Amino acid sequence: MSSIFVAGHNGLVGSAIVRRLALDSIEAVVAERAALDLGDPQAVDGWFSANKIDQVYLAAAKVGGIHANDTYPAEFLRDNLVIQTNVIHSAWKHGVKKLVFLGSSCIYPRLAPQPMPEDSLLTGPLESTNEWYAIAKIVGIKMCQAYRKQYGFDAISLMPTNLYGTGDNFDLNNSHVLPALLRKFHEAKEQGAESVDVWGSGTPRREFLHVDDLADACVFLMNTYSSADIVNVGWGEDVSILELAELIKDVVGFKGELVFDASKPDGTPRKLLDTSRLTALGWQPSISLRTGVEGTYAWYRSR
Repeated sequence: MSSIFVAGHNGLVGSAIVRRLALDSIEAVVAERAALDLGDPQAVDGWFSANKIDQVYLAAAKVGGIHANDTYPAEFLRDNLVIQTNVIHSAWKHGVKKLVFLGSSCIYPRLAPQPMPEDSLLTGPLESTNEWYAIAKIVGIKMCQAYRKQYGFDAISLMPTNLYGTGDNFDLNNSHVLPALLRKFHEAKEQGAESVDVWGSGTPRREFLHVDDLADACVFLMNTYSSADIVNVGWGEDVSILELAELIKDVVGFKGELVFDASKPDGTPRKLLDTSRLTALGWQPSISLRTGVEGTYAWYRSR
């Protein structure tokens, strides 16, 4: 049986991939941060040397929402560059057969065509609020392509849309919009508040994919896809932040008002992925937004 390493197994994406592999009776190889610092090139090299690994899911990354990206640009650039460089290089060096690199939809230009096709990469300026993270992820894509071109390393790159689900980060200072809203509405309901403040104007449109759907797509593509061409992974439909807030308000059962704070940044006006390449390969998501939000809220409350 293949030995499969999930880098970043405690994170939102990595933990979902571990759960998905378990459905196929595969126990992923994982390494706790205390045992393996992915930012240390010697440690990563030694770990791959000591462990015979066939496949790698590179889900480890420093991630966060608009506020975190804008506040810690050096860390988002440096930490992601270091982690992905160490893992990709050591995986190739020590004979890993296949690697899946997880990018992000923020790699695309701020004003890319909508829905965003894979070939819009590097055709225009990035969204300024997360360009540091985006640039790191673009370097990861190019590293995978370079190692395929020069060494024949079978590394593929997937670009997920906005993710949510079990294991999400609900910290109001550095989480993404969906878990942040879930927490805000839950606390407002618990406290009997009359209103909930929502960042921005409510007009930007976003696409959301449940992380369990992403994990399923990762396993599908690991087993069926081999190309330098990147692949978008998304739902294929988007909603406005206003529509998202109203859905979450309904799921939580909050009865008060929505107040939009237009002094806060909106970010990119619209982010919808063109998922036709993935659909043509034979995969589609299955967890609707409402079903996913209900499940995520239940998990949050259970904690």
